[in-house]
Order: sequence, then structure tokens, then C-alpha cells
Amino acid sequence: MSRLCDYVEILDSRRIPVSGIEREKRDKIYPYYGAQGIVDYIDDYLFDGDYVLVAEDGNNLKTLSENIATWASGRFWVNNHAHILGPKEGTNLKYIYYLLNSMDLRGYITGSAQPKFNQENLANIQITLPDKKTQDNIASFLSLLDNKIENNNKISVELESIAKTIYDYWFLQFEFPNEEGKPYKSSGGKMVYNKELKREIPEGWKVKFVKDCIKHINTGLNPRDNFVLNDSAEVRYVTVKNLTTNGQLDFTGCDYISFETKELVNKRSQIQGGDILFASIAPLGRCYLIIETPKDWEINESVFSIRPNLDVLSGEYLYMFFMSDWFIKIAENSSTGSVFSGIRVSILEDTKILIPSAEMMTQFTNKVSSIMKLKYEKEQENQQLASLRDWLLPMLMNGQVTLKK
Repeated sequence: MSRLCDYVEILDSRRIPVSGIEREKRDKIYPYYGAQGIVDYIDDYLFDGDYVLVAEDGNNLKTLSENIATWASGRFWVNNHAHILGPKEGTNLKYIYYLLNSMDLRGYITGSAQPKFNQENLANIQITLPDKKTQDNIASFLSLLDNKIENNNKISVELESIAKTIYDYWFLQFEFPNEEGKPYKSSGGKMVYNKELKREIPEGWKVKFVKDCIKHINTGLNPRDNFVLNDSAEVRYVTVKNLTTNGQLDFTGCDYISFETKELVNKRSQIQGGDILFASIAPLGRCYLIIETPKDWEINESVFSIRPNLDVLSGEYLYMFFMSDWFIKIAENSSTGSVFSGIRVSILEDTKILIPSAEMMTQFTNKVSSIMKLKYEKEQENQQLASLRDWLLPMLMNGQVTLKK
């Protein structure tokens, strides 16, 4: 068995921290990495190539709920919260990346209140590497899974963008197709001034309050005095941090609860297919449209679960409304205080929403629902791929499983 430093170059001397104030003055071009990934962008770079970044500090060193190593490729900058590893001859650096993320490194981390993974301990990690060919094969196989996951994520982001473009074009610019299939407003469609929205809207469309378009707004349950987190690894416990601006659920860093606890939480959340998850804490624009009733995850108290009234509007329409720039701006302007930190249920319920004609609602829903279902399929595939990768990773690293040509 050898030390990690026998197989990699530790390049910490080349990292340079740049303050947030200074970064604000600079163009956003190249990724600026911290302990757990990209934290900003900057107009210059320190590295150009493939490297492994390892967290030196940060809250994740307490929980280790996320990977401790990050793969960084291309041109980028690194601050002083991440170690930088480069390869030595005979070492596949991508293999090192997967190896570190498969290991229990708690014995090398010092401090409890403020955990630290110092360079000396990093260098002295005890590892045994297979021959270079085996390293290459394993790294290549695991990379195929990660590349597929990344491609699916890109497809999901693009599908979300397409749905948003349709919503903006139809319901903000009012260029939905008229009876002849031409853009309504620019083709002379009749517009009338609406005092509530203080703008012109298509004739026959209505304005309602959100509270008149939904059946309920619920939340999940706080573990305090109710249950214990991570007493089981059965059900993922979703918080606002797992909701993304791309309309996806990112389960990275999730705590876990038992199925028994899930039943307890669900008595309050009542989440089911067709509901919309809404992040009540800034930044807004982080929602998720539930396609199928979840079996292996639940929500905490910071996540709203909103059930649309299908007699008034569709879930797809309400979801895109909550994700729209128009809604985000209105909601932020309705908040109190100098710093926007969240949105109260009362403000959300009293937000005004434009209700199109039944025909337009149906056309939009049919078009967007197929996009949302395809996006959901990609998410499901990614969960399966990630589970396969995480199951195989430790067995590939310890030789319990081998790859045939």
C-alpha cells in the first residue's frame, strides 16, 4: 500500500483566492471553484486541463453527504478551499477521482466544529492502485455512465427552456396561434386594457388570484420533535436546496427518513402526482412539477406543495407561471424588508394570475405535458444510472467486480 502523493501532484501552491468584492468587478468567463464545486465565474484562469479538486474545509466534511472530490476540466480558477491534484506518470487521474469518492475519509479529517482536511493528511491517504490498463478501463466505464447522466441533464435543461419559451411567447407576448395559426397579437388580435394587471390582455381572458386557482398549499414536516433524520436510508428527505431553477429535483446531499416517517410527513404534505413543489425561500423560480406520486421521497417544511384546481387551470400552466420571470419579479416586489429571504403563503395566494381561454389552456397543456413527460423520463433514467454507478463504484475499486473487454 502506498500514499496518495506517490501517484498525484498536489498543486495547492498555484491556487489564489479572490474576494467576492473583487470578483464582482470582473467579467464572468471562467469557473471559479471552491470546496464543493463552482461558486462563481471570473475573467482569468489558473489551470487549463483535467484536475481533481478535493474539499479542504466546508460543511460537507461534517456530513460527507456529497462527493468530497470534484472533476474540473478546461480553464478555471481555484480558491484556497480546495486542494488541486494533477497526475503523475502511470496514473489515471479520473480513476483517482472515483477512488477518492468511494473511500471513507473521515479518519483523515480533523476538527469537529470546523472540520479540516489538510494537505498533509490528503497526501498520506493510503491507497493501492491496480495496473494502468485496469485504471483506464474502470475510469472509462464509470465516465460513460457520468457522461450519459450529464447529457440527460442537458436535454432536461433544454426541454425546460423550450416549455418556458412557449409560455413566454403565448402568455406574456400574447403571440399564441390564432384561428389561422398566426401569432395573435401581431396579427391584429383584439386586446383590452386590464386595470388589475395594468396592461392590455387578449379579449375574453380573465384575471384571478392564485388562491382561487388551487385546492390547497401544504408543506412537509420539520424533524424537530417529530422524527430523527438518517435513522434509515429508505426515503430521501427533500428540502429547498434540492429544487433547481431548471425545474429538476437534485437529490445530491439529501438526508434520509424511514417509510414510517414518510407516512407521518405525508399526512401534512399530501404530495401526489400533479402537485407543484415550490421553494418558499429565495431565490424564487425553483419549482418541480410532480409527474408520478413519489414512492421514495418526501418534503420538509420549507417546501410548499401546491395542488392546482383543474377546473380553473392545468398544473403545467401554473407551474410555468411560477417559473416565469414575470412572477418572480412580482413576488420579489411584494415582499417586505430590504433583503428578500422568502415568500409567505398569504402573498403567494394573493398574487394575480392571468387565465387564458379554455381553448388556449388546453392547447398549451397538451403541448407542454409531452415535454414535461420526456423530461421526467430523463430524470428517471438518471436516477437509475446514478444508482448503478454508486453501487458498482466501491466494488470496482476493491476488485470485487472486474470489467471484461
